[in-house]
Amino acid sequence: MASLRGNWNYPTAVRFGPGRIAELPDACKSLNMKRPLLVTDAALAKLPMIDNAVAACKAAGLECEVFSDVQANPVESNVTNGVNAYRSGSHDGVIAFGGGSALDTGKAVALMVGQTRPIWDFEDREDWFTRVNVSGMAPTVAVPTTSGTGSEVGRASVITDVRDHTKKIIFHPKMLPSIVIADPELTLGLPAKVTAAVGMDALSHNLEAYCSPSYHPLAEGIALEGMRLVHDYLATAVRDGSDIEARSQMMAASLMGATAFQKGLGAMHSLSHPCSANLNTHHGLTNAVVMPYVLSWNRPALTAKMQRLAAYLNLPQQSFNGVLDWILELRNTIGVPDTLSELGVTSEHAQAFAQQAFDDPSTGGNPIPVTVADFAQLYRNCIEGKLNTV
Repeated sequence: MASLRGNWNYPTAVRFGPGRIAELPDACKSLNMKRPLLVTDAALAKLPMIDNAVAACKAAGLECEVFSDVQANPVESNVTNGVNAYRSGSHDGVIAFGGGSALDTGKAVALMVGQTRPIWDFEDREDWFTRVNVSGMAPTVAVPTTSGTGSEVGRASVITDVRDHTKKIIFHPKMLPSIVIADPELTLGLPAKVTAAVGMDALSHNLEAYCSPSYHPLAEGIALEGMRLVHDYLATAVRDGSDIEARSQMMAASLMGATAFQKGLGAMHSLSHPCSANLNTHHGLTNAVVMPYVLSWNRPALTAKMQRLAAYLNLPQQSFNGVLDWILELRNTIGVPDTLSELGVTSEHAQAFAQQAFDDPSTGGNPIPVTVADFAQLYRNCIEGKLNTV
């Protein structure tokens, strides 16, 4: 087996490979940090990997402190409290360390430490990102501990607005972390259920990017290879969490999905976001549940693309049905629920969430235009287990 190790600049500097967390102090110093604030979640903050990271930074002369007031599906107060901790500690950079919620919060803290406007003024709409005071932004090193969101190579943070229970995308091109340390050894302790959920999130990013009708052949090629890695390695990573090759390949697939979805996402994410914003469902798991229903809905626009994907994955049946069957089999193998009802989503939610799904920024990337009424029907399909198409 070739060494799964490399230095990449796509789209940012990525130090990839087992054991590379040892380079965290050097990464911070290369960005002129002397007092980094390590942003993580409360559960990770109790694990040795955080203590070890802080100890390594301090041994290298960095005055590193930890902020861990970060919840799943982070909200504005998590960011505000992080900004207050950054300022009160006179910090000069951020280490965003953890899964998607910690990474998103860390990137948002690095953005907001230099701003006077509220965070919602930087939502990904029109040219709102031009409101940012770029000179006030803090440098960021990102350290992912899951293989799903790919937030470490993203230029945005997803933050829940508790005023209307919607997820909003906070965006600026310079929110992209300057250095990523992608060390698959940090994912070795991830439970099988979490590995499955975040792995399906990586698949959803690659799949929806591939299905988006936007013209971006670079992203489309990345998405195809990302899906091959999921096809070849996700079930292994779930079954044997100590398999470092499977862990490495899934970390790469996660990076690739987030790189590819600049091409667009679609109704999978549109359906998922209201569920996690209102019911706090796991984002990746929700994407996994809705995946085959959305794919079936979009079938009229995807026949040729699914034939190409099936051929690339060397599926037994090189057709749309071949891809759908693979996804259904994969979900069953790794323990993904069949319906949204198993996540607590009811028929009453279907109508209430439909407007939020329609308004979600991901909707514009769906290969078939979707109305509010369509989203209500899609929710019902996902709740009732109906794989019917338009």
